[in-house]
Amino acid sequence: MNTAIVEVDRPWLAMSSMLIGAFVGMLSETSLNIALPTLGRVFSVGTGTLQWLVTGYMLMIGIVLPFSSLISKWFSTRQIIIFALADFTVGALISGFANSFGMLLFGRMIQGIGTGLILPLMFTVAMLIFPPKKLGLAMGINALVIMFAPAIGPTVTGIVLGALSWRAVFFMFAIILIVGLLFAFIGLKNVSRITRPKIDLPSVLGSVIGFSSIVAGTSLASEAGWTSPRVLGLLAVGIIVLVLYAGRQLKLDEPVLNLRVFAKPAFRTGAILVMIDFGIILSAMYLMPQFIQNAMLLPVAMTGLIMLPGGIVNALVSAFAGRMYDRMGAKLLARLGFVIALIGVLMFCFADSKSSLAYVIAAHVVLMIGCPLAMSPSQTHALNALAGPESADGSTIMNTLQQIVGAIATALATSFLAMGQASFPASSEALRFEHGVRYGFCFTLALALIGFIVSLRLKDRKQSEDVDFD
Repeated sequence: MNTAIVEVDRPWLAMSSMLIGAFVGMLSETSLNIALPTLGRVFSVGTGTLQWLVTGYMLMIGIVLPFSSLISKWFSTRQIIIFALADFTVGALISGFANSFGMLLFGRMIQGIGTGLILPLMFTVAMLIFPPKKLGLAMGINALVIMFAPAIGPTVTGIVLGALSWRAVFFMFAIILIVGLLFAFIGLKNVSRITRPKIDLPSVLGSVIGFSSIVAGTSLASEAGWTSPRVLGLLAVGIIVLVLYAGRQLKLDEPVLNLRVFAKPAFRTGAILVMIDFGIILSAMYLMPQFIQNAMLLPVAMTGLIMLPGGIVNALVSAFAGRMYDRMGAKLLARLGFVIALIGVLMFCFADSKSSLAYVIAAHVVLMIGCPLAMSPSQTHALNALAGPESADGSTIMNTLQQIVGAIATALATSFLAMGQASFPASSEALRFEHGVRYGFCFTLALALIGFIVSLRLKDRKQSEDVDFD
């Protein structure tokens, strides 16, 4: 078969709006970390409150992602993408014009809805409108956008903050997205089949309440403490609701998330490794720019440049690791990746305000070699354990849980940072922050160690196939 499932005259024009939206969405996910110290000073809020700009954004993506398939059966591709781009644009403008932290956070969470709609649909549309002989290139471009945006995000934001102001970062998002909207109006056609299936309301409520409560509980713990009744109550509600939600998904003929795929050992192990790896990346990328600005006392533009080499290495290793999987499988690459990541995190644990820039850059580069070296093979290993429609289910589950785990990991890193600051009664705020960041990186170090231990359960591809399909 040499023709596309859905014939489109100009497929790249049809994809352009989604590529732009995904680029801005992923750029936004990592770039704002570098602006947090500036925003903390502007709005006079602490680290525990600031982290909501990161966790809130990822939480909204994680809430929307599970419903992407259902939404695409109720609305046309054109309607969803135009709404998502307009939604993100409005959210960016609200944040850009914000005169309070609450308004800034509200705009930020609106942005997360747009990203959660665009990311899964971009891959789905590519599989429909490109013929098999061109599908590899299309999927490669999609993956490159997702890898490249986070790589340059901190640098671009650092330059914008240094030259202009924090508001310009959000206005930059809005301008790029308006271009995406123009492409959507010009070239995007509907390619999905609208069937309007029944909506299972308990599943919708369970997903939203369960995930929101867990993320909210871990996020509030950095300021209220882990023994706070509010924190314990939110965590208890989240756990109970998610247990009920999971039980319902296993009983439904058409679940929102097909959790039955976790019965396959290869998928289960690979997915867990992906979650841990993403937690390492998000917690480290949250702590590092704040360490550079608040402990080393370097300007924000310099912070972006310091993080550029590691970002580029991350993108390059991600592409390289995918190819190496075909030759070596996941077992060796994942284990090696977590060992290298351990070394990188250890280097950060020993960093202080007097460390050289070369040392900090080297630690970041080492970490950005290890994490993608483990990520791509683990993800491919997990999805290769599934067949047919289960592959799409597995991809949705991993994309959803990545955002939720990323939000929780960022919240926990913030909590450890706060504990470290509280336990170090120094007169210098920079020294207290340095000590707090070291506590935060100890949490990241624990994740890397757990990841390596779990990677020991990976089997060779042949063994994995024997376990799963016999």
